[in-house]
Amino acid sequence: MKMTLEKAGFEDAGICMDILSGGRDFQREQGFVQWKDNYPNIASVREDIAFGKGFVLKADGKIAAYLYIGFDGEPAYDLIRGAWRTKEPYAVIHRVAFDRQYRGMGLSKAMFELAEELILARGFENVRMDTHHENRRMQHVLEKNGFELCGEVSLRGEPRLAYDKILLPPFASRTT
Repeated sequence: MKMTLEKAGFEDAGICMDILSGGRDFQREQGFVQWKDNYPNIASVREDIAFGKGFVLKADGKIAAYLYIGFDGEPAYDLIRGAWRTKEPYAVIHRVAFDRQYRGMGLSKAMFELAEELILARGFENVRMDTHHENRRMQHVLEKNGFELCGEVSLRGEPRLAYDKILLPPFASRTT
């Protein structure tokens, strides 16, 4: 399967919102609510796209996932109970959701690899993310993809587990 990571276009907003709504439903099926009914919404998706922060993972040309990649930090990350391992500047990934038909196929590895290539190409060597305490699936995905738990942040008034990852350029040695 050929995987690509592309900027989402305004024509993709409806599909991206459907994927996020499906992700919200999937969270509820797992017994927790990280995304409320009014967030993320179509306005946030359109804003992501307008500012060049909305991305789609495509599998053989079809949209399989949506994610936000930002390069101007996350104010909520300024106050962490714990400690980041990475220094500023950093990229941030938010709002990761896979279309139902692509869940469980191991595509998160490809998504993170492609996102990390983009982040490195933009001159960043660190990436941060957060997730709900009860989102065990995302915690597993993050840890499986090299993210480390650093502590807790508060995002939109709710506690979140805070993760970061130090990215190494492809030519750098990954051994010590």
